[in-house]
Order: sequence, then C-alpha cells, then structure tokens
Amino acid sequence: MKNRDLPLSGIKVVEFTHMVMGPSAGLILADMGASVIKVEPLKGDNTRRLRGSGAGYFPMYNRNKRSICLDIKSDMGKEAALRLTGDADVLIENFRPGAMDKLGLGYKVLSGINPRLIYCSLKGFLSGPYENRTALDEVMQMMGGLAYMTGLPDRPLRAGTSVIDITGGMFGVIAILSAVEQRHRTGKGQLVSSSLFETTAFLVGQHIAQQGVLGAPPPPMSVRTSAWSIYNIFESADDEKIFVGVVSDSLWKRFCDEFGLVDFANDSSLDTNNQRVEQKDRILPVIRDMFAGMDKSEMMRRLENAGVPFAPVNRPADLIDDPHMNASGAFVELTLNEEETAGRKIKLPAIPVEMDHQKFGLHKDLPTRGSDSMAVLKELGYSTEELQAMLDEGVAR
Repeated sequence: MKNRDLPLSGIKVVEFTHMVMGPSAGLILADMGASVIKVEPLKGDNTRRLRGSGAGYFPMYNRNKRSICLDIKSDMGKEAALRLTGDADVLIENFRPGAMDKLGLGYKVLSGINPRLIYCSLKGFLSGPYENRTALDEVMQMMGGLAYMTGLPDRPLRAGTSVIDITGGMFGVIAILSAVEQRHRTGKGQLVSSSLFETTAFLVGQHIAQQGVLGAPPPPMSVRTSAWSIYNIFESADDEKIFVGVVSDSLWKRFCDEFGLVDFANDSSLDTNNQRVEQKDRILPVIRDMFAGMDKSEMMRRLENAGVPFAPVNRPADLIDDPHMNASGAFVELTLNEEETAGRKIKLPAIPVEMDHQKFGLHKDLPTRGSDSMAVLKELGYSTEELQAMLDEGVAR
C-alpha cells in the first residue's frame, strides 16, 4: 500500500509517551498511515536504553514515527509543543495523572487553542477513587485478577508479555478513531481515555461471568477443569510438545477416523462432549501413548488433515522462521540504531490487520533520537536563526 493510500493518511498525531501503552497506540495509528510525531526528552525516550525484559520496547513500538527532542519544561520548548499541537488531529499521552496539566499541555489548554483536537489520555485507572494512583502493567495483572488466573494456586504469575499495556493502547486507538468519526459530524474534538485497570477487568470478564453462571470462583487456568476431554499438551516421539484441542463432536469423529481409534469411534458412550469429559481418565492415557509413538511432523500433518486445532509449543523467536508469517508478509524489517546495536537488522510483527487483503508494513524505519527535530520545527514556521537559538540553548536537538 502506498503511503497516500493508507487509511489514516492526512491525520496528524503528536505523541507524548513512554514505555509501552502510549507508544503502542501511536504505533497502530502510524502503521495505518497517520503522521505520528513522537516528542522525546533531549536525552531520548528512556526505553531506548532499557535492557533485560525492556530491551525490545523501543524497536517494537516506535516504527513509522518521526522523532523530535524538546525540553518542554522550558518556555521555548513549551511554545514549540503548543505550535506542534495547534493543528494536530490527535494527541496521545500516558504520563502520570496531572503531569501534562503541570506542563501547560493539558486538555483544557490545548482544546482551547485547537477545538478539533482529540486528546487521548492513557492512564492506570479511569475516573473513580483510584484515578490518581500510579500504575504498571504487572501491578494491574495482580490487582485485576489476571495473574491469579495465569499462575498456579497461591502462586500468581504475570502473563508473558505486556498484555495490559498493549491492549489498553488498542482500546485507546478504538476511542481515538471513534472520536474522529464523531468529529466528522460535530466538527469538535474531545478528551478520550483508556486505562490499565479497566482493561484488565474486561479481559478477565469471562471468569467473572463464569462465577456468575456456575456459582463458584473459577480456579486458575493452570488447574482448571477443561470443558473438553482432549485439550492438552502432548509429547511426541522426538520430545517435542504439541497442544491439541478436540472441541466438538464432529471434530471427535474426524480425530478418531484419522488416527484409527476404532474402539472410541464405535463407543456410543463417547458420542457427546460431556460424556467424553466424564471419561477423560480413560481417554487421555490412550492418546498420550499414541502420540508418544509419532514424531512431531507426523502428528502435525495428521492433525491438520483431520482439521483438529493444534499448535507446536513455540518460543517467541521461533516465529521468525515460521513459513506462514514469512509468506504472508506478517513481518517488517527494521534497522536498530542505538549505539550498541546500530545497523543490526531485525524482523518484528506487523499489526495483525489486513485491508483489501493487504497488510500494513514499514514506511519509515525506527527514528534516531531527534532525527526529525529540525525538519518538524521548520514545518512549524521556525526560522534558521530561531532553530539555531533552540540548539544553542539546549531546548531542542
């Protein structure tokens, strides 16, 4: 898709964000064609320097953006920020409650200057008693019940990705695009918000509903009572692990036919799912022994032939060589540009969306710190002399 054909082409987004939640919202808009300008402090976004589990934050969530480094606490820097947002369609921020107001960049001020501005504030909590608390993804997984449902009994465990930050950012995008549509009718922008806590509550809503339906608290997923007789990880002859889920009566018949399970297929006491669940202890040892005699490739080929849902138990990096991901254009190739990794190429997932059978790819590589500062400031009307003064006074870089 050419840049001018992207669905959000012509939408200007200014992003005052850090970590994951805010940048992930900006990433989605940028991938879909919005012109996203990321405002960083003079030393750059802190996630550029993170190591350990945070080392992937910046490259994953900041492609297709322009970077401008400003000291927005200075008068000149604040003036540049005001100019930058003066004709913006969208602003995204995910700093602690009240931080943008203290800087003079809160919704009340900016909407007075630009009534069409859609101001997206991504927070830990929506309106209520907790709204001024500081929050983190892992804090919300604990507080919202997700860590309880993920771990073992008495051993809560966070999910293996920043799922709340990312999903909260996605809900922010939904709110932004809804506000854009409403602005088509009203001509006015508005304040929209998404939060980590309420996002977590939405994600665990199925478990709240389960308790309402069954009248008992659901156990963690690690020790749950499965709704199906075969919904397990099995080991192959070559010591690989494959998840298999036989989740309907028709799939059961196809499964038995493919693997020659004649006794099971002809047993009327196994015709329905609930009957099979009651006899799991009889069924599972037979299936485990059967799969233990097959290698991974045979298991997967026959499960696919039967139309049964299955999955190898992969590590994230295994996806880099996945034939489907590579054949379908589900990766974009980026160039790392921080000191220790400068010039290294990596492949990262595109957003999981197609429009007219086309995915959204890379139209701007990862920005270096302040790589677009001068160009963006010139677009705002700053003269060469003014730009030099901002550089000399350490307001921009």
